[in-house]
Amino acid sequence: MTENAQQQPSAPDTELPTQYAPADVEGPLYERWVERGYFEADEKSDRPPYTIVIPPPNVTGSLHLGHAFEHTLIDALTRRKRMQGFETLWQPGMDHAGIATQNVVERELGKEGKSRHDLGREAFVERVWQWKAESGGQIGGQMRRLGDGVAWSRERFTMDEGLSQAVQTIFKRLYDDELIYRAERIINWCPRCLTAISDIEVEYQEDDGELVSMKYGDGDDTIVVATTRAETMLGDTAVAVHPDDERYRHLVGKLIKLPLTGRSIPVVADEHVDPEFGTGAVKVTPAHDPNDFEIGQRHNLPSLTVMDEHAVITAHGPFQGLDRLEARSAIVAALRAEGRIVAEKRPYVHSVGHCSRCKTTIEPRLSMQWWVKVGPLAKAAGDAVRDGRVKIHPRDMEKRYFDWVDNLHDWCISRQLWWGHRIPVWYGPEGEVVCVGPDEEPPGGEGWRQDTDVLDTWFSSGLWPFSTLGWPEQTESLTKFYPNSVLVTGYDILFFWVARMMMFGLYAMDGTSPFHTIALHGMVRDQFGKKMSKSFGNAVNPLDWMDKYGSDALRFTLARGANPGVDVPIGEDWVQGSRNFANKIWNATRFALMNGATVEGPLPEPSAMSATDRWILSRLNSVVSEVDAFYEDFQFAKLSDALFHFAWDEVFDWYVELSKTTFQAGGEAAEVSQRVLGEVLDVTLKLLHPVVPFVTETLWTTLTGGESVVIAEWPKDSGFRDKAAEQEIETLQSVITEVRRFRADQGLQPGQRVPARLTLDGTALAPHEAAIRQLLRLQPEGEGFSATATLPVAGATVALDLSGTIDVAAERKRLAKDLAAAEKEKAQANAKLGNEAFLSKAPDHVVDKIRTRLAKADEDIARIKAQLERLPQA
Repeated sequence: MTENAQQQPSAPDTELPTQYAPADVEGPLYERWVERGYFEADEKSDRPPYTIVIPPPNVTGSLHLGHAFEHTLIDALTRRKRMQGFETLWQPGMDHAGIATQNVVERELGKEGKSRHDLGREAFVERVWQWKAESGGQIGGQMRRLGDGVAWSRERFTMDEGLSQAVQTIFKRLYDDELIYRAERIINWCPRCLTAISDIEVEYQEDDGELVSMKYGDGDDTIVVATTRAETMLGDTAVAVHPDDERYRHLVGKLIKLPLTGRSIPVVADEHVDPEFGTGAVKVTPAHDPNDFEIGQRHNLPSLTVMDEHAVITAHGPFQGLDRLEARSAIVAALRAEGRIVAEKRPYVHSVGHCSRCKTTIEPRLSMQWWVKVGPLAKAAGDAVRDGRVKIHPRDMEKRYFDWVDNLHDWCISRQLWWGHRIPVWYGPEGEVVCVGPDEEPPGGEGWRQDTDVLDTWFSSGLWPFSTLGWPEQTESLTKFYPNSVLVTGYDILFFWVARMMMFGLYAMDGTSPFHTIALHGMVRDQFGKKMSKSFGNAVNPLDWMDKYGSDALRFTLARGANPGVDVPIGEDWVQGSRNFANKIWNATRFALMNGATVEGPLPEPSAMSATDRWILSRLNSVVSEVDAFYEDFQFAKLSDALFHFAWDEVFDWYVELSKTTFQAGGEAAEVSQRVLGEVLDVTLKLLHPVVPFVTETLWTTLTGGESVVIAEWPKDSGFRDKAAEQEIETLQSVITEVRRFRADQGLQPGQRVPARLTLDGTALAPHEAAIRQLLRLQPEGEGFSATATLPVAGATVALDLSGTIDVAAERKRLAKDLAAAEKEKAQANAKLGNEAFLSKAPDHVVDKIRTRLAKADEDIARIKAQLERLPQA
């Protein structure tokens, strides 16, 4: 990194275009930052490290609002830490996204009339690499548009050589420690993608189905079961009832007839069955249901697979060869013909799992797969949070984390794909099984073959915090930048990606957790709080808003809505408002530069400053301290709001306006205010920079002549406070606000000048008469001045001559009409609230509404009477 934060500023170029044009500024600025190496990290530096990894986006992905939101928060954190003197690493990279990427390339092949099987495994994988080189990773360019300050020279990919070595290394270690094993279990199976999929790749939605109650057995041995998947009855190997259910005690241990199959199956007693649900009896299909599989294990039941990988029926008989949905209808019809259908409910709305990639209904399926034994790993992940080594923010998310890691099932890590990290296990001709590490040669000779499956994408992304730093080698980067300082990610993947990183990090790094803090944020929603979706018609491409309003505007809007762990609503009007804020910063800085604002030389002594100067510096230091506290607590919304109101309300709307009379007068006071205004803008732009980097870079370098605000020193609270000056300016603000309100009430135009007499002697307002007159458009009292309205405010008196500016009689008439209407509203509300019969019958919300009307009427009456009192006599 360029060491230039303490450089002496050159004379600033005070020329700024009259308008801020983000499109002309952002691209060239970002490339300059990258060329100068500001975002790179040096493992050899003696600066303290600050490390954050990017949640690796899919190689198939493009920037969406969720990315823009998360990246804005991470970028703000890293930019601030860089300015604070930390050796900052924001680690970039992408995930190979096994299923998603394979699907993309298979669709391309489909357009050519081919399948991956036509190419063969090796050629297909080459085709995927070719696709990645040509089309993958477009999100990288979009991250540049957003301003992401990542260390591009360190960009990693979960399938690159180094990360592949890390995957093979940890697989081998886990295998040798008997934490990886192969077993036949129930998994989520996608009949379209033809692979097992993880829990996170299953999306549940309410579907219209059917609930069919059917009769098994005959005579006294009859029992009724219900199912939404009638086709699976072909694989039933038992009926289960609760051991305490008296209705079925006589059947436990007996064999009953399974319709349509010619088989008999036992009735077993199992405590898993809820006797209060349905008939209290459930069909047991161990090969096609995870709960049934567990029952089957407990009772040594056979597991009959009756569907193939395409969800086509394989059981012998008339249903063989039918798709599962075709078989469902045919089986129900056949049972109905035998008189075995007791009840049918259609539609029956229930939660159904779908593949997140292709939306196909998933099929629970018994399959031989590779598994991670998560028990000891999950315990370590839970203990790291319980003993305080890792903090979860916000704290109330800890319970969700513990609920997950304390109840983890073993993790299915094998996928029936060709794109991904191939499982490093070889099988020999005599049944040998050999797991091969990265430095070992696989067994050769006739009959040896490698496992055809690849690893779940989450397996490699779980290594991300240390594999990206060169593990398993003990590199300088790993020594310097592990563990990560903080992980910033959505609460929606707390259970999947975060838990896996915790398990792998603690295991691979000798009990050192992968990060100190897990900072969880919510999801981006539309302005009405609704989930964004193409199907809802409310999805937004963030690039469109960046094109229209600038990247800073989008970033500031997102940060301003970011409360920890809470969903973030966003609407275009809000982005437009943030664009207006960027323009306000621009225009205020232009004004300051044109009026000689400077950062050269030390600040004048407080004794040489006006109360206005001391007030703004006192407030500035308070805001520095406040913003620092909010950053440490990940309160992005609060820090953004604090900066917005300080910059817009206090600096631009008050200090700049109050300083105009000083600048016009010139002299030493003007020179002092020029230096103070330069200081305030210097610090304010630095404070704003992490969230709105582009406009602040342009303005700060112009103001200070410094190389870049990216490497400028983060502001520190000097400790200067002047409560007396703050009170004085608050009094001044109350006078100006009150008179402005009166002017508006009288219908005066903002720019309309009014003769006025100010009585300020003996008050703290005396030094501010020129500013008061300028801000309130009050001209000196002239010949024939007549005080037609007098406002006593904060110990001072403002007497106005409104003759010739308003029609007093007409204004009194209008106000009298408004007063009569308000008093009528009050009387009606009081009458209803005083009517016991009405109160006893009216709903609470109606009574509350009337009370609100009464309160509003009282406020209106007080306001109108005050206006009438202030009016001159007609």
